[in-house]
Amino acid sequence: MLRQREVIYFLRGYSSGSRVKMKLSTKFLRMKFLRNETSFFSSTSHSAAKVEIGRQFTQIASLENTLQRKKTFGQPTPESHPHLLKPGELVPGFLLKEFKDRRESLAQKVLNVDHNSHHVIIIPSSCTQYMTEKIPYVFRQNSDFRYLTGCLEPESVLLMLISHDKLCESTLFVRQKSVHSELWEGPRTGVDNAPQFFGVDRAKPNSKLLEELYELKKALDKFILWYDYSAPVNSYVQQTVAKFVGDTKFEALVSVKSKIHEMRLIKSPAEQIVLKESAEIASRGIESAMAVTKPGLTEHHLFATVDYFCRINGAEHLAYPPVVATGTNANTIHYIDNIQQVKEGEMILMDSGCELHGYCSDITRTWPANGKFTDPQKTLYDVVLSIQLELIDKCLKKQVTLDELFKDMCNLLGKRLKEAHVLRKNAEGLKPNELGFELCPHHVGHYLGMDVHDTATINRDIPLKEGMLITIEPGIYVKAGCALLRPEFHDMGIRIEDDVLIKGSGAEVISNAVKTPTDIEKMCNSGK
Repeated sequence: MLRQREVIYFLRGYSSGSRVKMKLSTKFLRMKFLRNETSFFSSTSHSAAKVEIGRQFTQIASLENTLQRKKTFGQPTPESHPHLLKPGELVPGFLLKEFKDRRESLAQKVLNVDHNSHHVIIIPSSCTQYMTEKIPYVFRQNSDFRYLTGCLEPESVLLMLISHDKLCESTLFVRQKSVHSELWEGPRTGVDNAPQFFGVDRAKPNSKLLEELYELKKALDKFILWYDYSAPVNSYVQQTVAKFVGDTKFEALVSVKSKIHEMRLIKSPAEQIVLKESAEIASRGIESAMAVTKPGLTEHHLFATVDYFCRINGAEHLAYPPVVATGTNANTIHYIDNIQQVKEGEMILMDSGCELHGYCSDITRTWPANGKFTDPQKTLYDVVLSIQLELIDKCLKKQVTLDELFKDMCNLLGKRLKEAHVLRKNAEGLKPNELGFELCPHHVGHYLGMDVHDTATINRDIPLKEGMLITIEPGIYVKAGCALLRPEFHDMGIRIEDDVLIKGSGAEVISNAVKTPTDIEKMCNSGK
């Protein structure tokens, strides 16, 4: 007969979280019961035996239900992290249905290319990367894979089989459950749990990808294989596809990235909500850095301030290594050393954003180290701010392209500098656009979303459409010895950048850190 202490041992072993004790399953309990069944019948009446059998099987079923409820997964769930996910969400802010819909949309896109052929799409996850032996970097999922699956685990692969008669069948290749590996790396969703959890048709061990490709080749003979072979994110998948292509002399290999980027370019309502939250957190983070700035601090101190603020307000981490540049360091557009000491009379240029639930913000502000703009600083700052406001206004009023806005920025910068009487005589004869490009050589904006420079396969010469998110970031960079501006304007770098959501009615600036000179000075002095 099943002993009470064995049931208690099972419950204790399970609740303790010990992977070894969890191996004790209800199968063991059933076997233990059956082994004692004969002796029980010999000493008990038939009716009493039936009652006891029912009681014990009810007990076993209860234990099985407990085991079922205690499933572990390789990422947060509404049950394990109710402060992050609402019921029905696969990842924070996104229902499982959204990922299914995205896969269906991608399937339709490739069918539009060739409706009569079979199509196989392979999207790999990122791999764990190591800074040194056994010491991993913080894992960041491949954005395309995350966009289509909601899966946050490494070493995974999405395979989609698409045909005209059955629109889309999705298979997720994942890591198998492993007591040893999960002891060190945390839970895995596993093959058995993955179909229901991620809403896919099937799941297989990630080691079976090559075998699956051979089986598809045998079953279908011909199909188009969509895989981004030119920019691999997963060496195992790259080698697997290369072996399959080599062994079968496969020719119909096409990159799928541009099709996914066309989808990612237009943000869904759920994406817009998360992007606005990301911009809000980053805006307040930059303001917190303004409030503590004073001569004598280091750039790294300000870096740590914005990083800390963003993380304690929900961001997983900063979206990229921030630029925190004091004085002439701001003339290095991608300056990320962030080790110089802030000096009296200088300005700080901070380009920073955060990543929230897989979505990025990207904001730049420039402010005086001592809380008060000098006249030359304010003159150049007003020029840049006026240009940014005018470019944002153009997004509100008509369909434009980012390339058109860049040309406008160069022209406006040249004109406003002439109007401000800051140029040397030898610069007066330059055309406005030439002068503007010389002093601001970077583009005026880029697409923004899951990646900071989002949807890289999409050109900047297409009209802005509802649902796009862009940055508007004019700047001016004047190094020591600049032949174009008078000496009092040297050693200054100024950039003002905001995140702009294109809407049917125009545009909405979703980043709102203070940026008028008056408001900046007030913010800089609020912490003193």
